[in-house]
Amino acid sequence: MLRLNTIKAHKGALTSSKRLGRGSGSGLGVTAGKGDKGQLARSGGSVRPGFEGGQMPLYRRIPKRGFTNVLRRTNVAMNLFDLNRLDPKDFKEISLESLVAVNAIKGRYDRLTILGTGELTKAFKVKAHRVSPSAQEKIKKAGGSVELIVIPSTHGKKKTKRAAHAAKA
Repeated sequence: MLRLNTIKAHKGALTSSKRLGRGSGSGLGVTAGKGDKGQLARSGGSVRPGFEGGQMPLYRRIPKRGFTNVLRRTNVAMNLFDLNRLDPKDFKEISLESLVAVNAIKGRYDRLTILGTGELTKAFKVKAHRVSPSAQEKIKKAGGSVELIVIPSTHGKKKTKRAAHAAKA
């Protein structure tokens, strides 16, 4: 009969840990299994990932292309059939903030675009950065309204101190 006090591990399942540097008779004395000399034999002697022994590493040999625009703006596009799935009771108005609040949009976006694919049967007050002409027409036809949020222009002239001073006067 099998009892807790009679259970034994299978042969080879349990191995004792290597006791390094405990005399030459142990088989792991003197150099403690690290071989003779060299970087890996030293204390703390390990190299970081990607290190190629001083050779120019791969990540520096490969040419770099392109750049990352830190000032980019991300747009989320929603079609009318997406809006039609929403319940008007939950929304005072459809805006980027309200859609994020109810998890209708996942991710981080800066601007909301409404496109005209699909039909809209519910009346919504839509507040977006861009609305296609067909979407605008269908929203108004369903009894809703559209308010466009102005996107500030970033490609205009740089404001100089003189221009700023002239604007105040």
